Amino acid sequence: MKSTPELKRLTKEQLEHFLTEGYVIVKGLMTEAELQEIDAAFEAISHQTIPGHFEPDRSAAVEDPLKRYPRVMHPHRFNDTAKRFMLHPPIMAVLEDLYGEEALAAQSMFYYKPPGARGQALHQDNFYLQVEPGNCIAAWTAIDPATQENGGLLVVPKTSEHDIECPELADASESFTTHYVKPPKDSSPIPAIMDRGDVLFFNGNLIHGSYRNKTKDQFRRAFICHYANASAMRINAHYRPLFRADGTAVDLEVNPDGGPCGVEFQQVYPH
Repeated sequence: MKSTPELKRLTKEQLEHFLTEGYVIVKGLMTEAELQEIDAAFEAISHQTIPGHFEPDRSAAVEDPLKRYPRVMHPHRFNDTAKRFMLHPPIMAVLEDLYGEEALAAQSMFYYKPPGARGQALHQDNFYLQVEPGNCIAAWTAIDPATQENGGLLVVPKTSEHDIECPELADASESFTTHYVKPPKDSSPIPAIMDRGDVLFFNGNLIHGSYRNKTKDQFRRAFICHYANASAMRINAHYRPLFRADGTAVDLEVNPDGGPCGVEFQQVYPH
């Protein structure tokens, strides 16, 4: 499916940055009106309990802010706004440029990341999705500004061609997920500073993660979706079915490797 010509396309420089560095930030890809729709949808979800997708602990004794505001897994499976923005035409157009072919939507997530929340240790997304042949690409939309202080995303440039590594155990005091991938020698994570409405696209092998939200009064909300190339044949079962831009479902073969996107400490995921 060809994207409509009026949609923003990537420049030669943006494509080159993605190919060489493994990521690219597209400024202002989401409008304020669109962001307000996402605001409203996930504010409503934050007051609910949705088994298998969003199960907060609202007891007064809870000290970990991520217990009250855990991430929302696969909101596109129960919320029309989430599914619509997972298939948002401007995002699908950028993905088409990056893949050189149609993209298939595989997963959606929403992170509230409240003040004081732990980050997510450095990891690689295609360790979990196991898209073959090809790779997954993430579209990470900043719903709030992402800064070093509130735990914005960190990327390790030029690791997109780095092999998928078997992760080590992360530090539970700083990461809410168990896996940690050590950057290669002479490589270091850098902050992806983003304004509200910016979208960061990155390759499934790129090493990335985040630090703790060190602020006392700022959430760092993000709407994050993962995609596969249309020519892919296999993906982990956790991400099926996938969706074309027009919303029709696609079932790839099951790749027995992989799993949920980051296993949390003391949490068992339903499949």
